[in-house]
Amino acid sequence: MTVRPLIGISTYLESGARWGVWELDAALLPAGYPRLVQRAGGLAAMLPPDAPERAARTVARLDGLVIAGGPDVDPSRYGAERSPRTGPPARERDAWELALIDAALAAGVPLLGICRGMQLLNVAVGGTLVQHLEGHAEVVGVFGRHPVKPVPGTLYAGLVPEETNVPTYHHQAIERLGRGLIASAYAADGTVEAVELAATEGWALGVQWHPEMGEDLRVMRGLVGRAALRHGGA
Repeated sequence: MTVRPLIGISTYLESGARWGVWELDAALLPAGYPRLVQRAGGLAAMLPPDAPERAARTVARLDGLVIAGGPDVDPSRYGAERSPRTGPPARERDAWELALIDAALAAGVPLLGICRGMQLLNVAVGGTLVQHLEGHAEVVGVFGRHPVKPVPGTLYAGLVPEETNVPTYHHQAIERLGRGLIASAYAADGTVEAVELAATEGWALGVQWHPEMGEDLRVMRGLVGRAALRHGGA
């Protein structure tokens, strides 16, 4: 029987989460993320924020890593002044997830960044972000859809070769690409919608949209398939 690869997914801490009679701090992750991993053939493991120095040991236990969506990246991480349109900082999460990304890149663990996760991947390798743009989150709390066009010859185009409509909700985006990253998909307005490492640098892909809110499994299957090769289960 084929062994399913273990895919870690970053989570975040929230105070005052409520269930039943309880109101407590909780490590949260929208259920769409682990469900997407499971539907794509992987085992999902939630990774709550921890001390950054433990990231390398955590990643060493994984076959693949997903950095999930969430709040805006602290602009100080990419040397920028905070815009009035940028949300409050999540410094503990920034530190933990950047350490996870660094560890995955160093160890060659396959990595998928989703929305904020793509932006963090860019920041981790020296890139910068646009702190606000219009048209990619039209209604508060409601995912929209728009077409994304792949760049031929890229890893992403190999997974999804045609233009597709994707679930989207974000107000920040990549400004300057970080070292070793290339853009592999664009929106019609020129927004970078996917980035990846050059083929010689390992398997790392970031998408600006939210595949966990749709039915297309191809991006996650790409990660799980690569992770399975690393695990030796495929």
